[in-house]
Parts: sequence; C-alpha cells; structure tokens
Amino acid sequence: MAAKALTRFVSFIVAIAILSSCGIAPQPPVDPRNTEVFKVPVKDKVTFADIDELTKFENETDIIYRLGEGDKINVTVWNRPELSGRHIVGPDGHVSIPLIGSQNIATMTREEAAKNISHNLDRYYKKPIVDIDVEEYKSNRVTVLGRVLTPGTLAFDRPPMLLDVLARSGSLPVLDKQATLTRCAIFRGRDKVIWVDLKRLINNGDLAYNIRLKANDLVYIPDSSDTTVYVMGYVTRPGAYRLTPGMTYLDALAQAGGPLMGANTDKIGLYRQSKDAVQRIPFDNLMTEGKSVNVGLEEGDIIYVPMSTIAEVGYFVQQLMPGLGFLTFGYVAGFIKP
Repeated sequence: MAAKALTRFVSFIVAIAILSSCGIAPQPPVDPRNTEVFKVPVKDKVTFADIDELTKFENETDIIYRLGEGDKINVTVWNRPELSGRHIVGPDGHVSIPLIGSQNIATMTREEAAKNISHNLDRYYKKPIVDIDVEEYKSNRVTVLGRVLTPGTLAFDRPPMLLDVLARSGSLPVLDKQATLTRCAIFRGRDKVIWVDLKRLINNGDLAYNIRLKANDLVYIPDSSDTTVYVMGYVTRPGAYRLTPGMTYLDALAQAGGPLMGANTDKIGLYRQSKDAVQRIPFDNLMTEGKSVNVGLEEGDIIYVPMSTIAEVGYFVQQLMPGLGFLTFGYVAGFIKP
C-alpha cells in the first residue's frame, strides 16, 4: 500500500508539472527586423566587381594607340625633306609643321594625323604623301600608387593589361611576408572607381580579371592592413587615400591637392557608408574661424567635390559597401541635405 501511495504521489507531481508548463503564456513572435545576427567583423572588407562590371569597364578602352602629350614622332613627307622631321607633341596636343604651322593631332591615330597633315599641305603641293612613326611612346600613361616597388607613372606603347602594369611597377613580388596582394582599385577620371580581386587573377589564374586599362587610369594597391577613404570629383589628385589616426576632412582634401578652380566648394559632400548618409560641408566654413568644426573621417568615407555649374551633388552608388565594388558618382538633385 505504501508503494502504491508513493507511485500515485509521484504521478500527481509529474502531472502538475506538465499542466503547469502547458499553461505558460506563449511568447510573442520575434520581429525579424529587430533580430541582430552575430557576424565576425571583417577589417576593410571589399566588394569586388563581378565579371559583367569588369567587362563594361574594359569596353571603355580603345585598343588603338592615340597620339598625345609627350609622344616623340617622326613626320616624313615624301620627297620633301624640308618638311620632314622629328617632333614632340606638346601639352596642348599640337606639333608645328613647316608651311602649315601648328597642327592639333591629340587623340588621333598615326594614320589620322598623317591624313590631316597631308590634307593641309594640299594647298602647297600636289597629293603630298605623309607618314608618321612614333619613336617614343609617352602619352599612354598609367599611374600606380600604393604597395609597389616603383610607384609613379608608366608609359606603354599600347593600352596595357592589368598584369602588365603590376609587373612593371614591381607589385607582383610579396614585399612583406605578412602582407598579401589581394586587391587593387582602378580610378578612371574623376568619378569612377572599380575594385579588382587580385587573388582570383594571380593565385587562381583567372584571366577574366586581367582587364585592359585606359590611358590616364590610376591603379591603387593598398597594403593588406590599410583602410581607405576616397576623395573624388574636381580636386587635383582624385583617388583613394590611406586612413591615418585622427585624419580629418581637411587632411584628406589637402592630400588630394585641394579643390580645382571651378569647383563648387559650397556643396562638397561627405558620404559616410556606415550610416548611409550624406552631409554637405562647405569648404569656406572650415576656413573661417568659429563657423564650423573640422570633421573626423571614418573608413570608407567618400568626399566628392562638384563642379561650380552643378546646383546639387549626389551619388549614384551601385554597391554601397566598405571598399566599393564598382562606383560611379553622378549628379542627382536633392540627394544631399544641407
């Protein structure tokens, strides 16, 4: 009897426990918008351009060499040695030819320039035959900065491939045992930048990433530990700059050479990726004592200096990621808030 009583008592306790658990009020459903997923932070994460973006970027390149500043050329007018001679294309793209004077041959091919000179000589000679040879290529330049052995400007006799530029600048050897060559940014003009995954190109041998570059492109190769900010638009040296401790808005503008004449310094925009927000920072306010406070920069910040003819400045960003995959700055009215 005692055993049966003990068994009944235990069963009663278990039943109460079960019923009690069933009576617990259900928890409200979790709002997925308020759920924070733990992610291991990645330092200086870069979003690389995909193959389609790389192809689009490469298609802007003209594979035919076009004459420009600094090229040393030899102009031959058949049977007219007094008109023939060597010339250096000036900064304005002109060369001076006897009888016909200054001729603008910038951005022309050798054949186009010869035809143009021949056409102008028609006034003095019957069907003159003109040939142009390039003795030294100077205008097809690509600038390489960052973790390379020989930073600076390189000249090529044709639009170079990315690997040509990396090899010529001495960036392919690993300079630091603890550093790896993983990425590079290519700046084109004042409003385009694209990031290329060098591990796929060099380690995996994927030649789809070996894109052809355009004259005056700037290739920036950061160290594996570098973090960057960007200064784009109408400044002397648009590009990526290493973010140093305590770096400010004015520091970055100074490294970029400052705004060019004709820039709209009242509408300079600072885009902060971490907050997906744009702040307008008038340059003159920082130059006037007591009007404003110099802004400290964060990783991935973008400073854009517009032209004076643009009423408002905005950014059309294809990929808003710290590091930027493919980025084009456009002019979108009303995007920047005062």
